[in-house]
Amino acid sequence: MEEKTKLRKSLQAQLQKMSKPEYEHLSYKIAQNLFSTSLWQEAKVIGITISRAPEVDTYQIIRKAWEEDKVVVVAKCEPQKRRMHFRVLTAFEQLESVYYGLYEPIVEQTLKVEKEKIDLLIVPGLAFTKSGYRLGFGGGYYDRFMADYQGNNVALAFPLQLLDALPIESHDIPVRQIVTTEEIISTHE
Repeated sequence: MEEKTKLRKSLQAQLQKMSKPEYEHLSYKIAQNLFSTSLWQEAKVIGITISRAPEVDTYQIIRKAWEEDKVVVVAKCEPQKRRMHFRVLTAFEQLESVYYGLYEPIVEQTLKVEKEKIDLLIVPGLAFTKSGYRLGFGGGYYDRFMADYQGNNVALAFPLQLLDALPIESHDIPVRQIVTTEEIISTHE
């Protein structure tokens, strides 16, 4: 656990050093690569989180999904149960700031969607290996959600987030693809 905590701090510090123009440019390149994948093109319902810098920007991805008439569903955490579900988002005004400055859907303004309806889950993380394992932000929400999720999943990563190795635990679930600025890595074909 100690190793993961140190790694999280180190990666967050490195990501924070990115300038705003560099962050915007790299996020844009990653989004363009995502849009070129068959996973994106074939998906009707996209599960995603609302990014906050220095995570890859998801606002532009959400706008593109709306333009393409895809259904956007956004993660809503249930901290007391240590799990999450997804709710349909049709406008950014349906978001509210919750703990740690994260934005989540306002329950009264959004509809819950069952996980089997989500075609493509965009999984956040701080670091990834080329085999698809990830270092999350420490809550374990995505690992619990993906334990019985049958749809496709993909992660978005800046180049410095790709590492040769990560501490892996038995409950860690790898993602199928990692989209970076330069490549799309298929991890388990």
